[in-house]
Amino acid sequence: MNAPLIEKTCGFADSQSVAAKLAALSHPARIEILRHLSANRSCCCREVVDHLDLAQSTVSQHLKILVDAGLVRYEPDRQRSRYEVDGHALADVSASLAALVNSCCSGR
Repeated sequence: MNAPLIEKTCGFADSQSVAAKLAALSHPARIEILRHLSANRSCCCREVVDHLDLAQSTVSQHLKILVDAGLVRYEPDRQRSRYEVDGHALADVSASLAALVNSCCSGR
C-alpha cells in the first residue's frame, strides 16, 4: 500500500534498496554494532564481540546482514576481517527516509 508513495520519493529500485537497509537497521544489536563501528575507524569481529558481550557467531551474523545491506564495508585483513560503517550509504538511507516523511507530511 505504501510502495507507490515510496516509489514517488525515491524510485522503485531505490525503494527496495532503502527497505533492505531499513530492515538491516531493525535490530537493536545491529544499531549498537553501527554505533561501535562509527566510534572507531574499523574493527574486527572480536572487538565488536568484546564491546557487545554477544556470542561471536551472533555478531558475525549481524555483521553479515549489515554488509549485505551495504551499510558496512568488509575488508579481509590477514587473519582478521575488518569492518567499517559506510557513511555514504547510511546518509542515503537518512535522506530517503527524510524525503518519504516530508512527502507524507507535506499536505498537512
